[in-house]
Amino acid sequence: MTSIIHEILKKYWGYSDFRPLQEEIILSVLNGNDTLALMPTGGGKSITFQVPALAREGICLVVTPLISLMKDQVENLKKRDIKAMSIHSGMTRDEIDVALNNCIFGGYKFLYLSPERLGTEIFRVRLQSMNVSLIAIDEAHCISQWGYDFRPAYLRISELRKQLPDVPVLALTATATPQVANDIMDKLDFARPNLLSKSFERNNLAYLVRQTEDKLKYLVRIISNTPGTGIVYVRNRKKTKEIAYFLKKQGIPANYYHAGVSDEERAARQDEWKSGFCRVMVATNAFGMGIDKPDVRFVVHLEPPDSLESYFQEAGRAGRDEKKAYAVLLCDNTDRSKLEKNIGLTFPEISVVKSVYQSLGNYLKIPYGGGKDMVFDFDLAAFCSAYNLNIVTAYNCLKILQREGYIEFSEEVNNPSKLLFTVGRDDLYRFQVANAAFDSFIKLLLRSYTGLFTDYTAIDEQTLARRAKVSLDVIFQFLNKLNSLRLVKYIPRKNTPLIAYTEERLDDKTIYISPEDYRNRRDTYSKRVHEVIRYTFSDDKCRSRMLLEYFGQHNAPNCGQCDVCLHKTDTGLTFYELEQIKKLITDKLNEMPLSVEKLVEFINFSEEKVIMVIRWLLDNNYLYYRNDQTIALKN
Repeated sequence: MTSIIHEILKKYWGYSDFRPLQEEIILSVLNGNDTLALMPTGGGKSITFQVPALAREGICLVVTPLISLMKDQVENLKKRDIKAMSIHSGMTRDEIDVALNNCIFGGYKFLYLSPERLGTEIFRVRLQSMNVSLIAIDEAHCISQWGYDFRPAYLRISELRKQLPDVPVLALTATATPQVANDIMDKLDFARPNLLSKSFERNNLAYLVRQTEDKLKYLVRIISNTPGTGIVYVRNRKKTKEIAYFLKKQGIPANYYHAGVSDEERAARQDEWKSGFCRVMVATNAFGMGIDKPDVRFVVHLEPPDSLESYFQEAGRAGRDEKKAYAVLLCDNTDRSKLEKNIGLTFPEISVVKSVYQSLGNYLKIPYGGGKDMVFDFDLAAFCSAYNLNIVTAYNCLKILQREGYIEFSEEVNNPSKLLFTVGRDDLYRFQVANAAFDSFIKLLLRSYTGLFTDYTAIDEQTLARRAKVSLDVIFQFLNKLNSLRLVKYIPRKNTPLIAYTEERLDDKTIYISPEDYRNRRDTYSKRVHEVIRYTFSDDKCRSRMLLEYFGQHNAPNCGQCDVCLHKTDTGLTFYELEQIKKLITDKLNEMPLSVEKLVEFINFSEEKVIMVIRWLLDNNYLYYRNDQTIALKN
């Protein structure tokens, strides 16, 4: 089996060796074991389910909440001539129907789907006919109510397991505390606990926190003093554009990225940044998922995020090549109050959530008892204007309704135009012979795209217009005419947010949000926010150690390179030196009391520094002189 997985890795990815932990995870899965893999950002998580799936007969189900990442991975697999499909809320019922048929009869190896799709009748029925080899669950922390992005739809995976009792599960996440890891294995009905994890320690990454009242000035200083490319993370879309323009004015090649940018623009900007033509990408947290650029030299957060999980994942995009890199968090005096205020904004009162739910149903004209599995174009700003709602409150209410399993809210989908021929090749040929005006256009379609007879295929009208040397309007006329003649099914491009109802619309008496669960989630969120505040505004513990301890990795050494470790203490030594010498002294004195001379002799630092630390420990009542003039530890 080891030789087979290496052959697959070489054939499809061109690598001779696996990264640390990858092979162990793959062999665990191939041996039929339910497996939870904790791999920090950049560890190559997708390889761990893609390789074993290719080594087995059948199809791998990949559950992920991230539509953009789903699309990227499907496209990357297709480029390697691996048949992959995705199902998400931006698709019509007919598209889903065709996709599921292909997964049963078309030799597909991967089906990516959002957790909300698991509960649909069409999927449950078709699943019975699929030969499933593996269930892979990305962002597995979403299944835990203690996780930082709990999604109740993930709980449906346990029902999936009942339908597929002999199929192993591989759950993947970049960040999970010990409590969350145990909860994931419990919720997924693991036959036995099986956690494989890679150390969260990043020896090449220096974590720095800088308090400054002029963040933009400090940002320019960081970029000017650090060669190479980097990422600047901000909290909202408007700021991405503003700060990118500000950096350009300073002579720094920069661009911006968020979920509202079109697919073509996002791809172009990613390519410019990957090539180094664009030095700095200013982005929301939509940027980075699935983007493997190893030589990022700095990641700067202009504001603290709302969880250390998010921060660790985003900061971890720096220095994946194991060379020196920097993760810098900039803060000012207002950030603490903003974080605390955000707790209330993120969790409005339940009555407000219910009111937004009813307003949404009215806005979309959905009757009570209707709407299930229906998808609607949705403009959040227009909705808020129509019902006089605060846009931040409405947004968070929609996210809560999604977490409760009532709706699926996709902020941006960017669906390209799609086409499927509904007649066979023989009937199409007869049509071409009888309708010469359409012949050239149909030939253009067939030359430009493959798979048009078996699957909805993404097409680009502008590309077709350029190749045919006609206007865009002419292309639209041909496509719409073929659609009206029922020779094709043509779905024009959509670039709008979507709301999908995963349950029928309920009235006020029936819709239920448990006050106790809601309060517990709010309290859990509040604790995470206060951990961020502690990380950002304290300066008495190594930054790396704080992060590692949060994720359950205790007894880690001080990193020696964060701002805390490099900070000069009142002894004149850095915090790192003080802590190192202090530990060596206390370890020695745990064995027996010693004289100052003996301590200096035993400890491999300069005499001056050791005496400084001994004096500091005496002054702060950690040590005392005994009658025989030896030094001992105080109890």
